[in-house]
Amino acid sequence: MAPPPRRNPPQNPARRKQGEEPWLAASLRPANFLPGLAIGFLLGLLIDLSSSWRPKSSPAPAPAAAPARGSSSKRASGGSFGSGGEELKMVLVVRQDLKMGAGKIASQCAHAATGLYAELMSSNRGLLRQWEQLGQAKIVLTCKNQQEMNRVKETAAHRGIPTFIVADAGRTQVLAGSKTVLAIGPGRKADIDSVTGKLRLL
Repeated sequence: MAPPPRRNPPQNPARRKQGEEPWLAASLRPANFLPGLAIGFLLGLLIDLSSSWRPKSSPAPAPAAAPARGSSSKRASGGSFGSGGEELKMVLVVRQDLKMGAGKIASQCAHAATGLYAELMSSNRGLLRQWEQLGQAKIVLTCKNQQEMNRVKETAAHRGIPTFIVADAGRTQVLAGSKTVLAIGPGRKADIDSVTGKLRLL
């Protein structure tokens, strides 16, 4: 009678070929772990952003009654900018007296737009969504000096239109603390034009 075939004993997982790393140790090496962490973070951010832009299935709000003639209505705290398909826009007002170069103006306008956007993300997301859906119109205008910029800001604030002023850090071209660009809006085109209509295009 032939002896039964010999079976190889199961290998002890603790015993590995020399030089072979356990899978966990290999995956936690910085060369493998950091790219995976970055990819996971970006995917999570993408999923989070896509879910925040989806319209919520809530009943449509009832249309607001028109204000009585001669009364004013504040809209900065969440009123209805651009309801009914009206055009919305943001205006960036650049000071001429600072004599900034084109690159400096571009960066200061970017600071103004993103600064106002960040403020509205916490105070009026509905306004931002409407503006984004209508193309995010932005117009760049000029004012003569700080005094004119202050007057325009006060007029916009009095009408309930959001504003943001950039105070430069002073690393290039202008002194630290210089007020370089005023962002106004987004708001209804007619409202913005009533505040900035006399200013010139850059």
